[in-house]
Amino acid sequence: MSEENKKHEAQGEMHQMTSLETPMRSDAFDKTDDQKIKIIQEHFKIIMETLGLDCTDDSLKGTPYRFAKMYVKEIFSGLNPKNKPKMSVFENKYEYNKMLVESHITFNSSCEHHFLPIVGIAHVGYISSGKVIGISKINRIVQYYGKRPQVQERMTMQIFNELKKALDTEDVIVVVQAEHLCVSSRGVQDKTSFTTTIEYGGKFTDVILQNSFFKLTEKER
Repeated sequence: MSEENKKHEAQGEMHQMTSLETPMRSDAFDKTDDQKIKIIQEHFKIIMETLGLDCTDDSLKGTPYRFAKMYVKEIFSGLNPKNKPKMSVFENKYEYNKMLVESHITFNSSCEHHFLPIVGIAHVGYISSGKVIGISKINRIVQYYGKRPQVQERMTMQIFNELKKALDTEDVIVVVQAEHLCVSSRGVQDKTSFTTTIEYGGKFTDVILQNSFFKLTEKER
Protein backbone atom coordinates (compact mmCIF):
# COMPACT_ATOMS: atom_id res chain seq x y z
CA MET A 1 0.00 0.00 0.00
CA SER A 2 1.32 3.43 -0.90
CA GLU A 3 2.02 6.02 1.80
CA GLU A 4 -0.75 8.21 0.41
CA ASN A 5 -3.29 5.37 0.66
CA LYS A 6 -2.13 4.62 4.20
CA LYS A 7 -2.87 8.25 5.05
CA HIS A 8 -6.31 8.05 3.40
CA GLU A 9 -7.14 4.87 5.32
CA ALA A 10 -6.13 6.45 8.64
CA GLN A 11 -8.20 9.55 7.92
CA GLY A 12 -11.23 7.40 7.09
CA GLU A 13 -11.03 5.64 10.44
CA MET A 14 -11.08 9.02 12.22
CA HIS A 15 -14.37 9.99 10.51
CA GLN A 16 -13.21 13.60 10.36
CA MET A 17 -14.91 16.41 8.51
CA THR A 18 -13.00 19.22 6.84
CA SER A 19 -15.74 21.87 6.71
CA LEU A 20 -19.32 22.65 7.69
CA GLU A 21 -20.31 22.75 4.03
CA THR A 22 -20.37 19.57 1.97
CA PRO A 23 -17.18 19.67 -0.17
CA MET A 24 -18.36 20.41 -3.72
CA ARG A 25 -16.62 21.17 -7.00
CA SER A 26 -17.33 24.49 -8.70
CA ASP A 27 -18.63 22.62 -11.77
CA ALA A 28 -20.83 20.26 -9.75
CA PHE A 29 -23.97 21.05 -11.72
CA ASP A 30 -22.60 21.69 -15.19
CA LYS A 31 -23.74 18.20 -16.21
CA THR A 32 -27.38 17.16 -16.30
CA ASP A 33 -28.63 14.27 -14.19
CA ASP A 34 -28.85 12.09 -17.30
CA GLN A 35 -25.23 12.88 -18.21
CA LYS A 36 -24.10 12.02 -14.70
CA ILE A 37 -26.02 8.75 -14.77
CA LYS A 38 -24.40 7.78 -18.07
CA ILE A 39 -20.87 8.49 -16.77
CA ILE A 40 -21.41 6.71 -13.45
CA GLN A 41 -22.99 3.77 -15.26
CA GLU A 42 -19.93 3.36 -17.47
CA HIS A 43 -17.49 3.58 -14.57
CA PHE A 44 -19.44 1.30 -12.28
CA LYS A 45 -19.53 -1.34 -15.00
CA ILE A 46 -15.73 -1.16 -15.05
CA ILE A 47 -15.68 -1.63 -11.26
CA MET A 48 -17.92 -4.68 -11.54
CA GLU A 49 -15.82 -6.17 -14.30
CA THR A 50 -12.63 -5.46 -12.33
CA LEU A 51 -14.11 -7.48 -9.48
CA GLY A 52 -14.56 -10.32 -11.96
CA LEU A 53 -18.32 -10.06 -12.45
CA ASP A 54 -19.91 -10.95 -15.79
CA CYS A 55 -21.95 -7.91 -16.79
CA THR A 56 -23.51 -9.82 -19.72
CA ASP A 57 -25.40 -12.03 -17.25
CA ASP A 58 -29.14 -11.31 -17.21
CA SER A 59 -29.02 -10.65 -13.46
CA LEU A 60 -26.16 -8.14 -13.67
CA LYS A 61 -26.37 -6.37 -17.02
CA GLY A 62 -28.83 -3.76 -15.74
CA THR A 63 -26.98 -3.17 -12.47
CA PRO A 64 -24.63 -0.38 -13.65
CA TYR A 65 -27.60 1.70 -14.82
CA ARG A 66 -29.68 0.98 -11.71
CA PHE A 67 -26.71 1.84 -9.51
CA ALA A 68 -26.04 5.13 -11.31
CA LYS A 69 -29.68 6.20 -11.28
CA MET A 70 -29.93 5.37 -7.57
CA TYR A 71 -26.88 7.52 -6.80
CA VAL A 72 -28.03 10.57 -8.75
CA LYS A 73 -31.80 10.47 -8.24
CA GLU A 74 -32.09 8.98 -4.77
CA ILE A 75 -29.17 8.40 -2.40
CA PHE A 76 -27.28 11.61 -3.27
CA SER A 77 -30.16 13.77 -4.48
CA GLY A 78 -29.51 16.11 -1.54
CA LEU A 79 -26.34 17.37 -3.23
CA ASN A 80 -28.42 19.38 -5.70
CA PRO A 81 -29.83 22.64 -4.25
CA LYS A 82 -32.77 22.30 -6.66
CA ASN A 83 -34.00 19.44 -4.50
CA LYS A 84 -33.94 21.48 -1.31
CA PRO A 85 -37.44 21.58 0.22
CA LYS A 86 -39.17 24.94 0.28
CA MET A 87 -39.46 26.17 3.85
CA SER A 88 -43.11 26.90 4.63
CA VAL A 89 -42.78 29.43 7.43
CA PHE A 90 -45.80 31.21 8.92
CA GLU A 91 -46.49 33.93 11.44
CA ASN A 92 -47.11 32.51 14.91
CA LYS A 93 -50.56 34.07 15.17
CA TYR A 94 -51.71 31.75 17.94
CA GLU A 95 -48.71 32.88 20.03
CA TYR A 96 -47.59 29.39 21.02
CA ASN A 97 -44.40 30.13 22.96
CA LYS A 98 -43.34 26.75 24.33
CA MET A 99 -41.08 24.27 22.56
CA LEU A 100 -42.26 22.29 19.58
CA VAL A 101 -40.61 18.89 19.18
CA GLU A 102 -40.56 16.67 16.11
CA SER A 103 -38.96 13.41 17.18
CA HIS A 104 -37.89 10.08 15.69
CA ILE A 105 -37.50 11.44 12.17
CA THR A 106 -36.02 8.59 10.15
CA PHE A 107 -33.30 9.18 7.58
CA ASN A 108 -30.78 7.35 5.43
CA SER A 109 -27.42 8.84 4.61
CA SER A 110 -23.97 7.68 3.49
CA CYS A 111 -20.57 7.89 5.12
CA GLU A 112 -18.40 10.10 2.93
CA HIS A 113 -15.28 8.11 3.83
CA HIS A 114 -16.53 4.67 2.73
CA PHE A 115 -19.85 5.39 0.94
CA LEU A 116 -21.59 2.91 3.23
CA PRO A 117 -25.05 3.60 4.72
CA ILE A 118 -25.75 5.66 7.81
CA VAL A 119 -29.20 4.80 9.16
CA GLY A 120 -30.71 6.79 11.95
CA ILE A 121 -33.24 9.10 13.55
CA ALA A 122 -33.25 12.80 14.36
CA HIS A 123 -35.02 14.76 17.08
CA VAL A 124 -35.62 18.46 16.48
CA GLY A 125 -37.03 21.13 18.73
CA TYR A 126 -37.48 24.89 18.57
CA ILE A 127 -39.17 27.76 20.36
CA SER A 128 -40.89 30.28 18.13
CA SER A 129 -39.63 33.85 18.01
CA GLY A 130 -42.64 34.83 15.91
CA LYS A 131 -42.40 32.24 13.14
CA VAL A 132 -43.49 28.63 12.88
CA ILE A 133 -42.69 26.05 10.24
CA GLY A 134 -44.84 23.39 8.62
CA ILE A 135 -44.11 20.23 10.61
CA SER A 136 -43.41 18.03 7.58
CA LYS A 137 -40.75 20.51 6.43
CA ILE A 138 -38.63 19.59 9.45
CA ASN A 139 -38.66 15.96 8.31
CA ARG A 140 -37.84 16.98 4.76
CA ILE A 141 -34.90 19.13 5.86
CA VAL A 142 -33.46 16.21 7.83
CA GLN A 143 -33.85 13.89 4.86
CA TYR A 144 -32.47 16.46 2.40
CA TYR A 145 -29.21 16.84 4.30
CA GLY A 146 -29.07 13.09 4.77
CA LYS A 147 -29.16 12.42 1.04
CA ARG A 148 -25.53 13.18 0.38
CA PRO A 149 -22.14 11.82 1.44
CA GLN A 150 -22.01 12.90 5.07
CA VAL A 151 -20.24 13.13 8.37
CA GLN A 152 -22.81 12.97 11.17
CA GLU A 153 -21.45 16.02 12.98
CA ARG A 154 -21.79 18.09 9.79
CA MET A 155 -25.28 16.84 9.10
CA THR A 156 -26.39 17.78 12.61
CA MET A 157 -25.01 21.30 12.25
CA GLN A 158 -26.45 21.75 8.75
CA ILE A 159 -29.94 20.90 9.98
CA PHE A 160 -29.47 23.19 12.99
CA ASN A 161 -28.28 26.14 10.90
CA GLU A 162 -31.02 25.67 8.30
CA LEU A 163 -33.74 25.81 10.93
CA LYS A 164 -32.16 28.77 12.74
CA LYS A 165 -32.11 30.69 9.48
CA ALA A 166 -35.65 29.78 8.45
CA LEU A 167 -37.18 30.46 11.86
CA ASP A 168 -35.01 33.50 12.64
CA THR A 169 -34.17 32.22 16.12
CA GLU A 170 -31.28 30.75 18.10
CA ASP A 171 -33.72 28.62 20.10
CA VAL A 172 -33.20 25.38 18.19
CA ILE A 173 -31.94 21.94 19.25
CA VAL A 174 -31.04 18.98 17.01
CA VAL A 175 -30.08 15.47 18.10
CA VAL A 176 -29.04 12.79 15.60
CA GLN A 177 -28.60 9.12 16.50
CA ALA A 178 -27.39 6.72 13.85
CA GLU A 179 -25.83 3.37 13.06
CA HIS A 180 -22.85 3.57 10.70
CA LEU A 181 -22.34 0.51 8.51
CA CYS A 182 -18.70 1.49 8.12
CA VAL A 183 -18.49 0.52 11.81
CA SER A 184 -20.92 -2.41 11.90
CA SER A 185 -20.13 -4.14 8.60
CA ARG A 186 -16.40 -3.47 8.16
CA GLY A 187 -13.41 -2.51 10.27
CA VAL A 188 -14.25 -3.14 13.93
CA GLN A 189 -17.61 -4.75 12.93
CA ASP A 190 -19.44 -3.66 16.06
CA LYS A 191 -23.09 -4.56 15.51
CA THR A 192 -24.63 -2.83 18.52
CA SER A 193 -23.08 0.65 18.82
CA PHE A 194 -24.60 3.86 17.50
CA THR A 195 -23.44 7.45 17.33
CA THR A 196 -25.17 10.47 18.88
CA THR A 197 -24.52 14.11 17.97
CA ILE A 198 -26.19 17.24 19.30
CA GLU A 199 -26.25 20.94 18.48
CA TYR A 200 -28.26 23.62 20.26
CA GLY A 201 -28.41 27.32 20.96
CA GLY A 202 -30.36 30.11 22.62
CA LYS A 203 -32.75 28.98 25.34
CA PHE A 204 -31.71 25.36 24.86
CA THR A 205 -28.44 26.08 26.64
CA ASP A 206 -30.61 25.81 29.77
CA VAL A 207 -30.08 22.30 31.16
CA ILE A 208 -33.64 22.12 32.51
CA LEU A 209 -35.07 22.89 29.06
CA GLN A 210 -32.69 20.37 27.48
CA ASN A 211 -33.88 17.68 29.87
CA SER A 212 -37.49 18.50 29.04
CA PHE A 213 -36.64 18.08 25.38
CA PHE A 214 -34.91 14.75 25.97
CA LYS A 215 -37.91 13.53 27.96
CA LEU A 216 -40.23 14.35 25.08
CA THR A 217 -38.04 12.41 22.63
CA GLU A 218 -38.22 9.23 24.67
CA LYS A 219 -40.32 6.57 23.02
CA GLU A 220 -41.27 3.10 24.06
CA ARG A 221 -40.52 0.51 21.41
